[in-house]
Amino acid sequence: MIQIFGTKKCKDTQKALRFFKERGIELQFRDIAEKAPSPGELDDMARAADGFEALIDLDGAAATARGLRYMDYEVREELLANPLLLRTPIVRAGKGTASVGADESAWKRFAKGLD
Repeated sequence: MIQIFGTKKCKDTQKALRFFKERGIELQFRDIAEKAPSPGELDDMARAADGFEALIDLDGAAATARGLRYMDYEVREELLANPLLLRTPIVRAGKGTASVGADESAWKRFAKGLD
């Protein structure tokens, strides 16, 4: 099963949802504005994405409002405190696999692996 973490307002998240639904692939959507990833889920995503830095959206509204570009901070702790800092969508196709952002080539690999 595919898990998609994002927000209902995010166009890239909507694109990921549409991609998998059009292919009839079972998925679970988690709106991070309502329920944040657990610390374990976040750690797994970071391992699959080559680190916490790949998960944070420094160009997003939440990071801009916090002024993160001009601060020293622990990325993991910031992401746990405010999940809206995540770069979305995060698509997981099982433990240890994840793509961050609109990565259609990764989605195709995930879909192929589920056939």
